[in-house]
Amino acid sequence: MATSTKEYRPSEDEPFMNERQREFFRKKLLAWKEEILEESRGTIATLQQDTVNEADLADRATSETDRALELRTRDRQRKLISKIEEALRRLDDGSYGYCEETGEPIALSRLEARPIATLSLEAQERHERRERVHRDD
Repeated sequence: MATSTKEYRPSEDEPFMNERQREFFRKKLLAWKEEILEESRGTIATLQQDTVNEADLADRATSETDRALELRTRDRQRKLISKIEEALRRLDDGSYGYCEETGEPIALSRLEARPIATLSLEAQERHERRERVHRDD
């Protein structure tokens, strides 16, 4: 049975967000979350190992820059995990896969590419256009 689940791809030919699709996206989200957590554990281990004080100022500056980059990456990962957990909650409450703005189904291809999507492609594009207009003010 595990083999058929691996081969399964959501299709427009089946009812939207049926049990099989929900399970597909749940597994995808959980695997993504685990991958991020694994990377985070590696980052923490690296940061703990690299606490050596560098005598050379250039080496110290490079080390601090690397550390700052690692911490920014970790912060982004933390935010991403939060979005993954929100998507899992939406799967549980039945709202996953539906546009927050229009209530319409989000295209399966969009959800496969970005499983944390909350807006349909059209709504996302409208949102980005509005952001651009306001940013230019």
